[in-house]
Amino acid sequence: MAIATMASGLELTQAWDKTFPKSDKVEHAKATFRNRFGITLAADVYKPKAGNGESGTGNGKFAAIAVSGPFGAVKEQSSGLYAQTLAERGFLTIAFDPSYTGESGGEPRYVASPDINTEDFQAAVDYLISRDDVDDDKIGILGICGWGGLAINAAAVDTRVKATVAATMYDMTRVTANGYFDKEDSPAARKAKKEAMNAQRIKDFKSGMYELGGGVPDKLPGDAPQFVKDYYAYYKTSRGYHKRSLNSNGGWNKTSFLSFINAKLLAYAGEIDNAVMIVHGEKAHSRYFGETAFRMLAGANKELVIIPGASHCDLYDGGGKGAIPFDRIEAFYRKNLK
Repeated sequence: MAIATMASGLELTQAWDKTFPKSDKVEHAKATFRNRFGITLAADVYKPKAGNGESGTGNGKFAAIAVSGPFGAVKEQSSGLYAQTLAERGFLTIAFDPSYTGESGGEPRYVASPDINTEDFQAAVDYLISRDDVDDDKIGILGICGWGGLAINAAAVDTRVKATVAATMYDMTRVTANGYFDKEDSPAARKAKKEAMNAQRIKDFKSGMYELGGGVPDKLPGDAPQFVKDYYAYYKTSRGYHKRSLNSNGGWNKTSFLSFINAKLLAYAGEIDNAVMIVHGEKAHSRYFGETAFRMLAGANKELVIIPGASHCDLYDGGGKGAIPFDRIEAFYRKNLK
């Protein structure tokens, strides 16, 4: 069977419906491509306009970066902002919707998978390398939130990825299996989670429908922790709300996280030869994921950047205070995609 590198059948929005303003320094286009599981992914392509600099080697080709995340977001939110900003700085970039979410294909909807979502990054690399205007030896990836851990997992298996950035990262397998701050790290706690999700499987099968777990709550409880308040301030307000975002609306399929309990995304992080940068906010509740991941990395081409005073969600869009260290990220990619 021939490999389909481009696919039709998705209804892609042509109007600008991002949560950030459109830049006049880049060209924007839509694209589709298939992953190894046959799922068609939708992406926004951001290419520097002529005269806006080039990250390549002067041969008319660009260093390129694939961006995705946060976990439960869509490409019209944070990943698109990162992609467009890096394109303004001379890189050809794409921001893509993961399988089963946003404008991408896949049924049932709103399912996550450590295997399929890692493959999504690899399929994005396939797409970038297939372009005539990309230097196929200068490919980077960037994952935000839960996609930070997936980016590191992709870098561990995909030798074509020369530089990886994980911004405000989660290790989704760790938080699923162990709970926040590892407070549920016990066989009994994991068994209870598995029993609940397997009971939900039966319910879903009998009803013919997949129940959703709910995104960020429409109304915050009085005892909501600060990081939930931070999520609300992004996903539920004009700052970051998007109609296709899981976190802004109904959330993930309730059984979506079964496979995350049995997997460890960072198992081979120590074998990554190419460069990795981990960026976290000083006050981010998720900071321990990034610091653990950094300790697992080997070699001298790894960087840990802690942003003073920044929370987890400040690195989604800058938090109104310019918290995203784009200068550092640009310098990292220029150094390692050359």
